[in-house]
Amino acid sequence: MKDQNGSWFRTICQYRGSVIPAVWRRVLLCALFGTGVSILHQLGWNLFPAILGNVIPTIVLGLLLVFRTNTAYERYWEGRKLWGMMINSVRNLSRQLWVVVVADTPQERTRKIAALRLLIAFAIATKLYLRQEPVNHELAALITRQQYEHLQRVNHPPLKIAFWLEDYLQQQYRNNKVNIYQLTYLDALVDKLVESLGGCERILKTPIPLAYSIHLKQILLLFCLLLPFQVVGELELWTGLIVGLISFTLFGVEEIGTEIENPFGKDLNDLPLDTICATMQRNIEDLIQSPPGSALPMAVEVPEV
Repeated sequence: MKDQNGSWFRTICQYRGSVIPAVWRRVLLCALFGTGVSILHQLGWNLFPAILGNVIPTIVLGLLLVFRTNTAYERYWEGRKLWGMMINSVRNLSRQLWVVVVADTPQERTRKIAALRLLIAFAIATKLYLRQEPVNHELAALITRQQYEHLQRVNHPPLKIAFWLEDYLQQQYRNNKVNIYQLTYLDALVDKLVESLGGCERILKTPIPLAYSIHLKQILLLFCLLLPFQVVGELELWTGLIVGLISFTLFGVEEIGTEIENPFGKDLNDLPLDTICATMQRNIEDLIQSPPGSALPMAVEVPEV
């Protein structure tokens, strides 16, 4: 229980990965504005428009908490499901390639291992493409030098790798290493990889409409600047502090939506794509170390005499 409590309090106090770096300037502005309103109130200025207390909160909280948070998290969760489908497709395809495709010679086995590593190359190339980063050293150890140089010149590296995978499968079919039913199943798994890629592209290239984001920020700022006039009559000199806390809550929720609406970056609040790719690579390398037919034999019970 002590460890859980310690972890809970450490999470509260954690700065890295929180929204504090992004919102503290806005929060400070609202707190200082609230303090100024409280000082004017103490000096006898009547700055309390009661009608604002009913209209603005409903608009802000409705738009912010319902639409912004739900929409952003839906994009985040959709991205995670697409990468989960990619993981399963890579595992199924690598298992089928390793077991089904017959490699009678060392050269054929080398080509089969290269095809397995193309699966990891596809995942890493997809990650780089979604982050709008160029082909880099992460792919160099998984493909040949000619392939690496070719990927640096193409516009869509993941699709090129999917083409190489499909080309390998067709060659195995023409060489009678797989039959038509096996080829159909393997093709379907490659299609799922491309579908995962297309789904991620849909998220990346369909941002939340700019006009809505602008209008939402304007309403939120308006609410935080009008809030001091609502509470100064009761809070007086505490107005600045309370307004700062409330604005931190609202700006924080809005910033979380901004953080997770594109889940493919490198921030702590984005999907752990580096870890996911590393996990798939370990799975493939473990598979390569287990040649087909190396499963342990089942134990046979010896009857008592």
